[in-house]
Amino acid sequence: MEKKTILVTGGAGYIGSHVARQLGEAGENVVVLDDLSAGFADAVLYGELVVGDSGDRELVSRLLSDHGIDTVMHFAAHLVVPESVENPLKYYGNNTCNTRNLLQCCQESGVKNFIFSSTAATYGIPAGGVATEESPAAPINPYGTSKLMSEWMLRDLSSASDLKHVILRYFNVAGSDPEGRIGQSTPNATLLIKVACETATGKRDSIKIFGTDYPTADGTGVRDYIHVEDLARAHLDALAYLRRGGESTLVNCGYGHGYSVREVLDAVQRVSGKPLNIIEQPRRAGDPPQLVANAERIHKLFGWKPRYDDLEFIVKTSLDWEKKLNSRSRS
Repeated sequence: MEKKTILVTGGAGYIGSHVARQLGEAGENVVVLDDLSAGFADAVLYGELVVGDSGDRELVSRLLSDHGIDTVMHFAAHLVVPESVENPLKYYGNNTCNTRNLLQCCQESGVKNFIFSSTAATYGIPAGGVATEESPAAPINPYGTSKLMSEWMLRDLSSASDLKHVILRYFNVAGSDPEGRIGQSTPNATLLIKVACETATGKRDSIKIFGTDYPTADGTGVRDYIHVEDLARAHLDALAYLRRGGESTLVNCGYGHGYSVREVLDAVQRVSGKPLNIIEQPRRAGDPPQLVANAERIHKLFGWKPRYDDLEFIVKTSLDWEKKLNSRSRS
């Protein structure tokens, strides 16, 4: 039986493009919907790219109908935490209101499966620095709140309809396609490993550590870094789970252990062979000392097996991608 088509919103962005590529490689039929405000057309390696807004109900309804789509993977979102604090309505408009419109289209079109890109920011500052799926949701910024509101809408719609869903709460995503085809290309990115690799390749002149007096082994914040390829694989595993008849669920996406900021910067210096100009700054308000996933559920439910749980490999793929971007800009 021919496989149904999958709609990937935000599929020209960093994480969405890796998922769309893996879906295409697995023989799935893919349609990517992206407004290209933060994505790149050349990152869409499989399927059809439709340029448009995931909150455009007329467009989305037409796509769902014309392509016989039974699964939606929803990545389209703004995701810069400081910007969400400065401009909260932008985040509630794009991340929450557009998701509501998308869900209405899914309900009206009889979409069966919905896989949602969420975030560990929904936990806020969990007790002990380790979050399980049962940890209280207590976001401390509009970005996390906008995602949590979308989770609630998805939960309630699934309870009132035949739609089944998986919510994936990402921890710190890093790295790029090991074959160098696609990567993290966002200008003015804020992700630590990307910023450090930009510094190592000369795109930035320094990198800042925000807070050196946390109650951690070396005084800097600890985070759970997951390679984007392993995260993308989790989405395919989530789809297989739903196709097997799995019930709607929520899972953390992380490796279950963390690295400090200093450990990450040390790894970048080792892999690049270059010293970084590191500037120490005071803590930023709201940054937890530690944020690590309890990832037992994703292993148990999906049989997810990460392949790239290695900090130096994550850094190497990030560094290789930055070098590729730099060579493009010079040509």
